[in-house]
Amino acid sequence: MRENSCYTYFRIIGDFDPNSITEKLCLQPNNFWKIGDKRPDGTTYDFASWEFGYCDNYDVIAENQMHTTISNLLDKVDLLNEIRKQFDVTFTLEIVPTVYVGNPTPCLAPSMTVIDFCHATRTQMDIDLYVMRK
Repeated sequence: MRENSCYTYFRIIGDFDPNSITEKLCLQPNNFWKIGDKRPDGTTYDFASWEFGYCDNYDVIAENQMHTTISNLLDKVDLLNEIRKQFDVTFTLEIVPTVYVGNPTPCLAPSMTVIDFCHATRTQMDIDLYVMRK
């Protein structure tokens, strides 16, 4: 039987140098690219991306994964807001569950801590739900 899974991460998108975000936040990203970097298919990115807090320790209560993802960002709200204003970037909390028909459905409701963080930093939440047959 295939099991449900989920991963979460925090993402910054825009026109910026990812190294400057790393320096400002004193955090190493899980993944990043610059404008003009090549995609696997050979085309180039027309936006920069900085991804942090990747969590794939599946929990049926996905809010636990959201907490893991944002835990190192909670004390950086002011810095994140400076970055958002300086570089005119978009913040997104990505939640990507894969659910197999017949398995227990995960709870995707964010806690007030997650909601407060997202509100304070103007972070969007993006849930990409994949429903799979066994």
